[in-house]
Amino acid sequence: MGVPDTPDDRQTAAAGQQPLVLVIEDEPTMRGLLTRVLEREGYDALGIGNGEMGMRAIVEYAPQMVLLDLSLPGIDGFEICRRLRADPLTATLPVIVITAHTSMEDMVAALDAGADDFLTKPVQQIELLARIRSAMRLRRAITSLERATQIVAALANAVEAKDLGLVTHCRWLAHHAARVGANVGLRGEELEAVAYGALLHDVGKIGVPEHLLRKEGPLSEDEWSLMRRHPEIGERICRPLQASRTFAPIIRHHHERFGGDGYPDGLRGDRIPLGARIVAIADAYEAMVHGRPYQPAQAHERARDELMSLRGAQFDPELVPVFLDELERDTQGVPPLVALPQIAVLEREAVAGA
Repeated sequence: MGVPDTPDDRQTAAAGQQPLVLVIEDEPTMRGLLTRVLEREGYDALGIGNGEMGMRAIVEYAPQMVLLDLSLPGIDGFEICRRLRADPLTATLPVIVITAHTSMEDMVAALDAGADDFLTKPVQQIELLARIRSAMRLRRAITSLERATQIVAALANAVEAKDLGLVTHCRWLAHHAARVGANVGLRGEELEAVAYGALLHDVGKIGVPEHLLRKEGPLSEDEWSLMRRHPEIGERICRPLQASRTFAPIIRHHHERFGGDGYPDGLRGDRIPLGARIVAIADAYEAMVHGRPYQPAQAHERARDELMSLRGAQFDPELVPVFLDELERDTQGVPPLVALPQIAVLEREAVAGA
């Protein structure tokens, strides 16, 4: 087929002893630079000069990672991302876009098409290798770990590593959302799904640039548009996991509003999954009392009053009092109505010891 640039490239890719990174880049100098950097770090690297041959190489060589330019002859990088995400065999293949396109619109479009990360040229070697290692770790977590609890923990840790403000946040939510779920009668798989959905509700922030996660002050309209995509990105990341059928709707819909003006789908009232309605309340309360880069922490009393004032508009009016009651019971050391799923119990212990 003549897919590799040279016979040596084909021999290196066939060896298969190290992770294979496919570089799809039409500019020969940049393509050569990237492949040399990768090879010095112990990766097998294969350079391809256009999109159509890049797709062939993905099928033939099954790389563990793709570095992708957006402007390519034949098939552009956006279309490659869409095709990879539409195929179950490549749905979780890590894709890092490396491009001279620096506009917010290009970044949003690339992430929306399915890219996992975004680097602009000129690329810093240290940052590139760190992003590759991070994406490889996430890939291994999804494809190699056998137990769902291990996978969930790995994904949650990946989110917390990127956004320091989320340390203990997801663990806190898993415990308190599960308490509320137990109070309203959820049991077994349904209760476990609430705990998992709470723990992973912000996993889509892996696809949001770090400077937005840590920005102090209000986001611009373009920045806010990008931030609002994290529920959909999170759902896509978790979709390959068999257990995600129960908790992926919580991840996707935890920013819907009871009155119908939330995102991403504008669901209203009881059309919002119960688990997502629970997580939305716990998420908002935790953000208020612990603060964020864009807002100072508030006292419990003020956060409580805010939740009550938004009943029926932002939050399920029947669930808000249940959440506040369970919060008080937990503060007093009163156990939940039933034993919580292991993931919620273990995460609660981790928070208590922090």
